[in-house]
Amino acid sequence: MLLSGLAAKAQDGTYSSYSPYSVFGVGNLSQGGTSYNATMGGVGIAARDHRYLNIVNPASITERDSLSVLADFGLVSDNRLYRQGDVKSANNLFNIKDIAASFPLSTRFAFSAALMPFSSTGYKFTGRVTDPEIVGNIGNVTYESEGKGGIYQAIFGFAGKVTDNLSVGVQGIYYFGKIEKTSVMNFSGTGFRNRNTGYNVNVNAIAPKFGVQYVHRMQNGIKLTAGATYRMAAAIKGDSEYYKIATMSSISDTLAYSNDKIGGNVKIADEFGIGFSVRSGDKWMAEVDYTFSDWSGKGIDNTQGFSNLGDVNFSATASQMLRAGFELVPNRNDVRSNLRRWSYRAGLYYGTDYFKLDGKKVKDCGLTFGVTIPVFRWYNGLTVGVNLGQRGSYTGNMTREQYAKFSIGFNLHDIWFQKPRYE
Repeated sequence: MLLSGLAAKAQDGTYSSYSPYSVFGVGNLSQGGTSYNATMGGVGIAARDHRYLNIVNPASITERDSLSVLADFGLVSDNRLYRQGDVKSANNLFNIKDIAASFPLSTRFAFSAALMPFSSTGYKFTGRVTDPEIVGNIGNVTYESEGKGGIYQAIFGFAGKVTDNLSVGVQGIYYFGKIEKTSVMNFSGTGFRNRNTGYNVNVNAIAPKFGVQYVHRMQNGIKLTAGATYRMAAAIKGDSEYYKIATMSSISDTLAYSNDKIGGNVKIADEFGIGFSVRSGDKWMAEVDYTFSDWSGKGIDNTQGFSNLGDVNFSATASQMLRAGFELVPNRNDVRSNLRRWSYRAGLYYGTDYFKLDGKKVKDCGLTFGVTIPVFRWYNGLTVGVNLGQRGSYTGNMTREQYAKFSIGFNLHDIWFQKPRYE
């Protein structure tokens, strides 16, 4: 209930993220998973760990102690530096990353639920006309463009063990949210009317996501895991409101207005992912993941509210991401050194966004580092991490973003359904 209220507040006007690139399509796509996944470059398709909740692959929640109930709550601080040509800027934001929980249904079946961002829109551009001829004829002209809001996803998952080595799972994903985009042009001359143009897009969609994991156990205690996921495309429903208003003094005049149903002509693209991991008991784990999602032909580059981009040549394309992560625990049961019981992680990623600008793909890459500190008893822990990366470049219409994301996650664990016994 608390998170739902905060999500609604974010949709009503606060920035859930801030990036010039969020003006395109559905905005910036959020990295899935919890802080546990984020500290290892975002991997999780082939991750199986009974100590942490992994919702990247629906099948992974079968890896658990039979009576374990897991929960996760994460926060993230997003700090960015921007450069386009000689222009530089910066922004800092703090927001919720995820809230998730999972519990067993039996010894072979489990359930999970989560709420987290899917995409976010946040930008603000201001400027003024500097052409002396225009200013001399009509006076000063200033303009401002702003975007707010985002799309959230409520996830409900179910998984079961087909055999001791094979697990399958499915998630139902409900997307919902609101994106607001406005553009204002003000004239200092008394003979001209100011213009206010905007879009309010309300969206909702439903899609399933399937997952499978297979574990091969070797004689020396090494486990090899192969995983795959497939999220089906989701037809966006809702409405797109467009308006253009002219004002002079206290008088306003609506020049244009429409409120059209989206009706499924815009889609959230499907996504396919594969991953491979190797684990040595409770000592170390390494994983490599690859994901592919094709947004071309999904309507985001030719539908109002998603494609009002001025004179920038924007087109949807396929996005790809390669991720790698590593985890090391020196000694999980060390009673003398608390530092040797910590889980140390590192990761990296490299890929491209789901759109092109002037025919060029937007690249995104970075490094991640993190640690989970055991707290109290069982598998409770505090996860802290940092993500250092760069997106785009500062040539042409591109903007280079250099960012540092600091995340903190609360990993909660308890044992339920215990039956006390008496002599």
